[in-house]
Amino acid sequence: MRLSDHLAALDLKGAAARKAMGSGKVFVHGIPTSDAGREVEAHAVEYRPTAARLTPGRDMVIVHKDDDLVVVWKPSGLLSVKAAKEGGHLNVVGLVSKLIGGTALAVHRLDEGTSGLMMVARNIEAQHHLKSQLEVHSVERRYVAMVLGTPQESKWTVSNHLMQLDGEGRRGSVKGKPPRDAKFAKTMFTHLGRAGKRISLVEAVLHTGRTHQVRIHLSEGGFPIIGDEKYGNATSARAAERVCLHAVVLGIEHPRTGEKMRFTSPLPDDMEQLRRRLLRGPEKPARAKGPPRKKPKKSKPKKRR
Repeated sequence: MRLSDHLAALDLKGAAARKAMGSGKVFVHGIPTSDAGREVEAHAVEYRPTAARLTPGRDMVIVHKDDDLVVVWKPSGLLSVKAAKEGGHLNVVGLVSKLIGGTALAVHRLDEGTSGLMMVARNIEAQHHLKSQLEVHSVERRYVAMVLGTPQESKWTVSNHLMQLDGEGRRGSVKGKPPRDAKFAKTMFTHLGRAGKRISLVEAVLHTGRTHQVRIHLSEGGFPIIGDEKYGNATSARAAERVCLHAVVLGIEHPRTGEKMRFTSPLPDDMEQLRRRLLRGPEKPARAKGPPRKKPKKSKPKKRR
């Protein structure tokens, strides 16, 4: 069922539905959306008329918070932590501290262009506990990427060592014996299906969490993420306006109670809309319609005298 149809069943139609979606009042799996055309399951949709006003896809969303932990939905284009660059004061950790008050500490990061689920600790003890889960690889982290090309295998694993290769922040895999400063990286991939003639959807499950790990492993495997200017090629980089990589699942153990927690996020509006456009393919230009052609008049046969 399309989201617009579900909202209509809730008596939310036309301008009222557009206003509700555009101001962040309509949620799918707990994430605000303004994409009326996406397919949804009724149980995953919520209309929260009193929810705080925000712009879906642009503003950060707090998905969960308690005394030890905050889980957020990070939009593409927002930094995870403060950086010494223009706009570097706007970042997830800083926004969490501003919105909830008090301490906010980084646990892990998402690349600036990557969107999706990210956790922030609210005290030192929680930060240490969550980081220890990352170190022993017990945190479930799943991403979905839109890549150029079609993988021949349904599942595959990439396991190698990564290190910085140049002064531009590019990293890559090490051939031969890795030096001491190289970092081990492992990613498990699943081909989810096609999204158009030349684009595929791929799921990436992280065993380790090295900087740019998924982007490097896919690019070096011949399937660059579309919109990725750093690791893609000219064709893949032009195929999207953002890095089409999204953190869809975050599974952790609560740092105080030990409770198993699992958060999920659907594809963001911009990636989902791009997926549908690619599946439809390029629209054929309509033929220009000229004035209607007049049928030639039939000449009457002359009567013979």
